Amino acid sequence: MDAEKNRIKDLPKVERPREKLIKYGPEKLSNSELLAIILRSGTKKENVVELASKILKRFTVEKLPHLTFDELRNFYGLGPVKSYEIIACFELGKRLLKDKKAEVYLKPKDVWEELKDLRDNKKEHFVVFYLDSRNQEIKREIISVGSLNANLVHPREVFEPAVRNLSAQIIVAHNHPSGDPEPSEDDLEITKRLVESGKILGIEVADHVIIARNGFLSFKEKELL
Repeated sequence: MDAEKNRIKDLPKVERPREKLIKYGPEKLSNSELLAIILRSGTKKENVVELASKILKRFTVEKLPHLTFDELRNFYGLGPVKSYEIIACFELGKRLLKDKKAEVYLKPKDVWEELKDLRDNKKEHFVVFYLDSRNQEIKREIISVGSLNANLVHPREVFEPAVRNLSAQIIVAHNHPSGDPEPSEDDLEITKRLVESGKILGIEVADHVIIARNGFLSFKEKELL
């Protein structure tokens, strides 16, 4: 019975981490309170929040994800079940972090490299990269070929494939046969129209990259979006 007296529900309601999480959100809880939710109960001598604080004081939150089962189990108040639960929680966090690191974001230089065949092309090509919510490319399409102007590139042609493929964002790009990557008035106007249309549809225009023979220009880097 005594071992059960220091569970979370035995704390005053205003001090219970679960209730605080529900009311204020997880970001408002301390590290000890978050760990206490995982542990659920304390020991005969200390409540669960006190136990969590003691663990973090001994190991620190940075070291906790890297502890072995034996290191956790041998800490007074944990035991095998709580040790496994802590290890499982942190393993999920590690896997999520690994997935995040694996995300591929198409940087302006990547676009320039991907479209290297257009650097010396005598005709302007307007290309759209369609990306998913993890910034990974779903597909790409050439929307138009020829002299680029605001009337030639219509938002409908750009966003129709985005809607069809459930794209979260797009990167648009086109080449300048002149070799000068500086944007023209038409380039600025087209980009403005696409950004406005994207906001209505909930699809972000992440960048507009102009491809030239000896370099490129990113609207995002130049703060032109």
